[in-house]
Amino acid sequence: MTAEILARWQFGITTVYHFLFVPITIALSLLVAVLQTMWVKSGNVRFLRLTKFYGKLFLINFAMGVVTGIVQEFQFGMNWSEYSRTVGDIFGAPLAMEALIAFFLESVFLGVWVFGWDKLPKKVHLATIWLGSIGTLISSIFILAANAWMQNPTGAEFANNRAQMTDLLAVILNPVAATTWTHVIFGAFMTAGALVLGAAGWNLVRVNREHPNSDDVADFRWATRFGAWVLIVACVGVVVTGHIQGQVLTDLQPMKMAAAENLQKTTDCAPFEIVPGLGVPCVLSFMATNDPGAEVRGMDDLAAEYSAKLAAGKPLDDRNQLQVTTAAAGAGIWGQKDAVDWIPPVMPSFWSFRFMMLLGVIGVAIGIYTLVATKGTKIPKGGKGWTAMMILTPLMPLFASSFGWLVTEIGRQPFIVNGVLSTHAAVSPGVTAFEVGMTLVLYTLIYAVFAVVEVNLMLKYIKLGMPHYLREPEVQTDEDAPMSFAY
Repeated sequence: MTAEILARWQFGITTVYHFLFVPITIALSLLVAVLQTMWVKSGNVRFLRLTKFYGKLFLINFAMGVVTGIVQEFQFGMNWSEYSRTVGDIFGAPLAMEALIAFFLESVFLGVWVFGWDKLPKKVHLATIWLGSIGTLISSIFILAANAWMQNPTGAEFANNRAQMTDLLAVILNPVAATTWTHVIFGAFMTAGALVLGAAGWNLVRVNREHPNSDDVADFRWATRFGAWVLIVACVGVVVTGHIQGQVLTDLQPMKMAAAENLQKTTDCAPFEIVPGLGVPCVLSFMATNDPGAEVRGMDDLAAEYSAKLAAGKPLDDRNQLQVTTAAAGAGIWGQKDAVDWIPPVMPSFWSFRFMMLLGVIGVAIGIYTLVATKGTKIPKGGKGWTAMMILTPLMPLFASSFGWLVTEIGRQPFIVNGVLSTHAAVSPGVTAFEVGMTLVLYTLIYAVFAVVEVNLMLKYIKLGMPHYLREPEVQTDEDAPMSFAY
C-alpha cells in the first residue's frame, strides 16, 4: 500500500476513534449541568445524586477525548504537510481559536467544577459546569467550521501559491458549517440521552431486584425516562437538520449526495434506494429539493461535467472564489491536468448512509419502548434481553454518528478541499509507506489499550450505582485546606 493510502487509513482510524468521545462530552456536560441546576433549584437530593453519578461518567469520557484528540493535530504536519502548506493559514485559524477560546474555557471551568464542591457557594459552583459545557459547544463550532471549510472553502482566494483568507466570518459562518453543527449537536444529545437511559435502565432492574421500593429505584426510574425523552426529542432534531443538510449538500456537493444514493444518471423523481435495486420513487428528489418531482444529478453526468470544466480550466463552482482563483492560477487539481476519477467510493458512502439511519431509528425505537415499559409505576422485569438492550442503546446513536462522518468524508473524494486540492496532492512527499504503516500500527495498539481502559472504567462506575450518604456541600472557610477530588 502507498503512503497516501496508509495516511488516509491512519487519519480515518484516529479521527473516528476520537469522535466516539466527542458527542458524549458535548451533550452529557449539558445534561449534568441541567441535573445540578434542578438540585440547586429544588434542593431534592435525587438530582445531586444523579449529578454525581453521571458526572463521573462525563469526566472519564472527557479525559479520554482530550488524550485521543491531541494526536489529530500532529498528523497535519507529519502526513499531510502539503495540505498544511497550501491551506493551513485558513484551516488553522478556527482550530487556533478553538484552543485559545473554547478549550481553555471548558478545561479551566471543568477543573474548578471538579475541585470546587466544598470551595465555592452553591450557585457559583453551578455556574462553573455551565461555563464548561458552553465551552464544549463553542469548541464544536470552531472545529466543525474548519471541517466545513474543507467541504465548501469560503472566505478565501488563491494567491502566492497558497490559499489566503479574505473573510474570517465567511469561514466561520459557512452554510455547510451551520447545518452540520446543528445536525451534530442533536446527534450528540441522542448519544448522551441514550447513555443516560442505558446506565439508568440497567441499574433500575438490578436495584429493583435487590432493594425494591428504595430511593435508588425511584431515582433510576426517573433517569431512565429522562434519558429516553432526551433521545427521542433529539432524534426529531436530527431528522429535521439532516433534511436541511441534504439540501445544502445537493447544492454545494452534488457528487457526494449522488454517491450516497448510488444515483448513476440524472433523474427526475429520483428514488431513494433502500438497498441497491430496491428504491422508493421520488423520495430522493424530495430529500434533495423538497420537490418530489425535481431533477437530481447523477454521478456519470456530474463526472462528465467536471472533466469538461477541468479541460477548459474552469472551476467546479463559479460561485466559490477560492475555486475560481485556484483554477485561474492553474494550481491544485487544475495544475495536474491528469485524468481524474471524480466519483468517490460509492458503496462505502451508500451503506454508511443507510447504517446511520438504521441505527438511529433502532435507538429511538428503544427509547419509545422504554417509556412504555416504565409508564406510571411500572418497572421492567429485566432479563438478558433488557440487559442487552441497555448495553446496545448508547452504541446505536454513537455508531450512527460515526457512519454519518464516513459519508461526509468519503463523499468528498477525490478532494481534501472540495474543488481545490486533491487528497493525492496533499500528502507529505517525504514520508514513506513504512513510516506511516509503523505509526498506524502503534496508534491502533495504543488506542486499543485506551478502549479497554475506557470501557472498564465506565462499566465500573455504572455498576457502583448511585452515590449514598451525600451531605449538603459546605463551603470551607479555611484557605489552607487541601483541595480534594470530588469524585
